[in-house]
Amino acid sequence: MIKRTLNFLLENSAFLIVGALLGLAWANIDHESYEHLLELPLFVNNLIGVPHDGHKIITLHFLVNDILMAFFFAIAGKEIWEATLPGGPLHNPKRAAVPIVAAVGGMVGPALIYLYGAHLIGQYETLANGWAIPCATDIAFSYMIARIVFGAAHPAISFLLLLAIADDALGLLILAIFYPQPGADGNIWFMLLPVLAIIIGLLLRRQRVHNFWWYILVPGTISWFGFALAGLHPALGLLPIIPTMPHEHVDKGLFNWEEMNLSDTLNRFEHWWKNPVELILGLFGLFNAGVVFNAIGPATYLILIGLLLGKPIGIWLSAMFTAKVLKFGLPEGIDGKVMLVIGITAGIGFTVALFVATVAFPKGTIQDAAKMGALASFSAAILTFIFAKLLNIKKIHGEEGAASHSH
Repeated sequence: MIKRTLNFLLENSAFLIVGALLGLAWANIDHESYEHLLELPLFVNNLIGVPHDGHKIITLHFLVNDILMAFFFAIAGKEIWEATLPGGPLHNPKRAAVPIVAAVGGMVGPALIYLYGAHLIGQYETLANGWAIPCATDIAFSYMIARIVFGAAHPAISFLLLLAIADDALGLLILAIFYPQPGADGNIWFMLLPVLAIIIGLLLRRQRVHNFWWYILVPGTISWFGFALAGLHPALGLLPIIPTMPHEHVDKGLFNWEEMNLSDTLNRFEHWWKNPVELILGLFGLFNAGVVFNAIGPATYLILIGLLLGKPIGIWLSAMFTAKVLKFGLPEGIDGKVMLVIGITAGIGFTVALFVATVAFPKGTIQDAAKMGALASFSAAILTFIFAKLLNIKKIHGEEGAASHSH
């Protein structure tokens, strides 16, 4: 019973939700002690961390956001990488065209609405850097809501997952390119370290090293420091080593249950880290969702409008254009109404939107307002149920099949 309950909590992102609610409650009950927790120094050094009095400090917040979250993005990167392998949904250009273009539209739409809204209210210079926050889609929560609305066997599920994977890939590129880290030395030559890490990873694979810990601790650490010292977000630091781990040369499908039976290095890495990452996300929610309720401001509304309006419009228009005008066609079982509901579901930004908010704005009122927008994006779930009912979307019941929960 205890094991079954724990598995349910792990597989439904319960720790993230609980962490976020605890952070929100704590910040509103005793904001000073909450902030003290975030900035609690673990150790001082001269290399990485938060700048302070000529030194760098590793705080609890830095530990979670910049170090531990690297494993969250590594697992996301693993799914993206496998999707490009033979048999993977991103390997076939014709199959991938519609969801990839839809993902692009689902990022351009909210970004344009956000930037235009910031211009209209006369706060473009202040708020413009947050344009990527409403571009995010939270795979875990979108997938969970979509399964309730469409049913496990509906083709909309696999389309949404593929769209979200493409969204993740684009989001990682945006984080790396457009959001350098404040206070970092920013010497781009340090990016030679991830290149070195890739070479070491490939050498380990050539030497038939199958223990994933070697890849994390040696090339992974080197790559992480390269990102941190180059001024790129170090949470992306494990991504370059993902393709170097020994892996199956075909993809079983997005979040396929069969992958749980595979024993290659890359899949063992995911199996080992899957549950710890859920706990890491709980800490991420606790340390990032703590904003006071009166923090709501223009950034909150712009992000919400971007996610709740710009995301579905961008996805629907780009998908229908690619399918109908460019003649790529929609997958069987998906029409314009289903595509609209998929777009609304993808408006749940939550985890990734919250993460981008922390890097887009410095700590303060604007960042807090942006975080409120990211947290409130869960209202897209309510809109999904409403529009599914209005558009008479039929559930397709069946076995879970290949799909299983993953971030």
